[in-house]
Amino acid sequence: MEKKTDKNLYTVLFATGMVIVVGSLLAFVASSLRPKIDENKRIEKQQNILYAMGVNENDESSAIFVAGDKVGEEFTKYITSQLVITNGTDAKEDNEAYLIDVKKEQSKAKDGEERRLPLFVGEKDGKTFYVAPIRGKGLWDAVWAYVAMDENMVVQGAYFDHQAETAGLGANIKQRFFMDDFIGEHLLDDSGNFVGINISKSNGDPLNNDKTDNEVDAIAGATITGDGVAAMLRKDLKLYVPYFKTLKK
Repeated sequence: MEKKTDKNLYTVLFATGMVIVVGSLLAFVASSLRPKIDENKRIEKQQNILYAMGVNENDESSAIFVAGDKVGEEFTKYITSQLVITNGTDAKEDNEAYLIDVKKEQSKAKDGEERRLPLFVGEKDGKTFYVAPIRGKGLWDAVWAYVAMDENMVVQGAYFDHQAETAGLGANIKQRFFMDDFIGEHLLDDSGNFVGINISKSNGDPLNNDKTDNEVDAIAGATITGDGVAAMLRKDLKLYVPYFKTLKK
């Protein structure tokens, strides 16, 4: 005698029921964790912004963020305004500019839509910093950065990170020896034209004493990642040039 459980209908109904149950559980867990996920994203972005302008807990060689339980207070202390730039020069204050997804804004621009550019203005030791979040492509996946500049587009600090670059090679873009090289580098040439910063294997300045050559030393064995970082700096930071020109008026 054929059992009911041997029928194809039973198999289909059982599988459907399991999908519904598991799907419901996953949706519930995702919904429950959403506030925590959003909070972690806020902490990470604020830590990155502060790190770029030199508000961190670095030791002699390691990159160390402001602690998560302190970052909100420090962000309020050092960041004086959050701007959203459109049409090159139109800047409006937005206290949630740090939530703007740079990847989504890049996609919008490719589709012909207006791209919003977040920019964070901070004050530290009597100096004004302008921190821009940027995103590009490394060897294997995405790379991104937060770059702090002064009004002349001279880099004051930077934090780089990546999705899946090779450990010990391209992944070293987030190491102090690489990030610190950018401090003092000029994004403009002597004539005031934007040129960015090249990551060069043939750089004749390994100690990085020349800050006006628009170059830093490449990471050995990470040529493609370095090229991706350089392309990201050129492509995304160039979009901020019209706004920085307004600071000179």
